[in-house]
Amino acid sequence: MTHLKIKFFVILTIFSCSLLSLTSCKSKKLAVKEEVAPPPPAEPKPEPAPIVKDTDGDGVPDDQDKCPEVKGSSANEGCPEEKPKAFNSRNIQFEFNSSVLKTESYDILEGISQQMKKNPSATYELAGNSSAEGTEKRNMMLSVDRANSVKAYLVNNGIDGARLKTKGLGESNPIADNSTEAGRIKNRRVEIKSIN
Repeated sequence: MTHLKIKFFVILTIFSCSLLSLTSCKSKKLAVKEEVAPPPPAEPKPEPAPIVKDTDGDGVPDDQDKCPEVKGSSANEGCPEEKPKAFNSRNIQFEFNSSVLKTESYDILEGISQQMKKNPSATYELAGNSSAEGTEKRNMMLSVDRANSVKAYLVNNGIDGARLKTKGLGESNPIADNSTEAGRIKNRRVEIKSIN
């Protein structure tokens, strides 16, 4: 038995020493070389914007500006907006007790129709007037007829009739003295004004 004890003791001792040697050694880590990611590629620098010449400073480049020397708007291709001129419609006149246009009114109405064509979305009021001669009822009918006479002339010149609203004011809106013939002539008229 002693022999067995000795063997056992030797095995135990060897085993203990082996165990001791394993635990007393520092564990060595394997050196792992870290891979470093390459830096991201540099973003290309943007090309400098070409220099756009705008002589008049209206925001429309000269190569697209139809009026490069005059400040305008992009909606009008760089040119200034044309404001419609006020109509000189007090000169649209009629003979006494008549809705027939005087011949000198034709040139005035030609100019007015040309202005109206430049702004096809606008609508207009044609207000007929009369002098104070005759009855108030007759003068009202005459003023309506005069407004309709001007409307017919403008429609014949290519103006859409839906853009023209007529009304009669009779003798209620004189621009001159009704006690003189010169004043009464001025009061027999149609005035035109834009309503939008």
